[in-house]
Amino acid sequence: MSGGRHTVPVDVHLLAVRDEDRGPEVLLSRRAGADMYASGLWHAPSGHVELETVVDAVVRETLEETGLVVDAADVRAAVTVHHRPPEGQARVGIFFEVRRWSGTPRVVETDKCDAIGWFALDGLPEPMVAYCRAGIDAYRAGAPVALHFQEPGDAIAYDPAADRLALVPGHADRSALPADAVRAFVEQAVGRITTWSDVSWARTESRVWRARGAEGGTWYVKIHQSDRFHQREVAALRGWVAGLGAATPRLVAADAELRAVVLTAVAGRSLHGATYPPEEQRRIFRRIGQLAAAIHTSAPARPAGGMLPLGKLERHLDGARPHLTPGDEEFIRTMAEKAAHLPGVDVVPTHGDFQLRNLRWDGSAEALYVIDFERSEDGPAVRDFVRLSDAWHGRPDLLQAVMDGYGRPFTPEEEDQLTVLSVLDAVSGISYGAAHSDPELVERGHRTLARLRSAQRPVGKKPAAVWQEGTS
Repeated sequence: MSGGRHTVPVDVHLLAVRDEDRGPEVLLSRRAGADMYASGLWHAPSGHVELETVVDAVVRETLEETGLVVDAADVRAAVTVHHRPPEGQARVGIFFEVRRWSGTPRVVETDKCDAIGWFALDGLPEPMVAYCRAGIDAYRAGAPVALHFQEPGDAIAYDPAADRLALVPGHADRSALPADAVRAFVEQAVGRITTWSDVSWARTESRVWRARGAEGGTWYVKIHQSDRFHQREVAALRGWVAGLGAATPRLVAADAELRAVVLTAVAGRSLHGATYPPEEQRRIFRRIGQLAAAIHTSAPARPAGGMLPLGKLERHLDGARPHLTPGDEEFIRTMAEKAAHLPGVDVVPTHGDFQLRNLRWDGSAEALYVIDFERSEDGPAVRDFVRLSDAWHGRPDLLQAVMDGYGRPFTPEEEDQLTVLSVLDAVSGISYGAAHSDPELVERGHRTLARLRSAQRPVGKKPAAVWQEGTS
């Protein structure tokens, strides 16, 4: 039996979170004062619950410590931490996430705090209160409850060598962690992992986790959906990708049996869904063109290969047919028939999935990064512009920026290849997206077919405006 009932204090902690180019940031303040507990250590705004609800308490403490006004309706439960300090009574801390407020954070209680600021969730300051650090790490891992029982003699400040955090997964969180064999493989490669965050797309074929180490390092762990994808990504990362330098992640470890890789993290935010002022957009797209050129010149070009990949067309058509508009299938078959008569173009290393989802932009450093090489293989250079072309449609200035960065326009032969490859990709995208509940992929396929059909440029003739002008 336990040692009997006991009561514990209840604390509330504010996790005010904002999204920036380098990723999410959290608001922290630094305790100060000769008689202040944990003086000199960074901590989230927090306090004891009085004769009030825990939500009312965090709203009150936020205003008293930071000057921010938070509506109770904007308070979200983040994680509950059962904490025992090195000395003294155990307590329960309830951490709340808030992403909306009014006002500008400032030091209000100058007798208790001497600094306040925003810090990246993957770059927390030191020294920091271990209790608060445990709550933030548990929040990042997505655990609803965490234990943080420190031992006598442990420091109040966070010490990676004495990290006492233990996550308690929720009923729906068990699948969020990698399998035991994958976790063991990763820890053999980079050391103990304290935080796993599932950052996969909503698909079952492959999984990706962000893993944070006990000493603060961050890696990405990926399980490929097939042996072929695993082999292609590993071969690319061990080969031509290394020549791109800091623009790509580095392969730390690979396991063919698990189909797993461990990769270093890169900075920036995904360009998928991101919005920027027009001038910055043009700078970004020029850098995209430069990156594409670097990929395509990372190894010598080889003579033209065989025909374009038409072998799976009938299977993709069968899956896409219920979703096609009148006239689509006839157009698709016409393009496939003409593809057999296209002259070949030289083949080079290609990324294979060069689109905004896999490109990351760090605006503060003006740096562009590319990830996800599982579709990498040699092919025509324009293969890497198939999915990217949807991003410049209707924006001739963005197409021009890409071409400026790339260093040359497409040749007429490449224009023809790009048209046919885009049609084939649209069909496979509609088929796959419909079967795997990916509405964005389906819609992109429809946009591509509509754009190309409206252009109606005969393949093999002088290029029309479909690529050069970015309009239909």
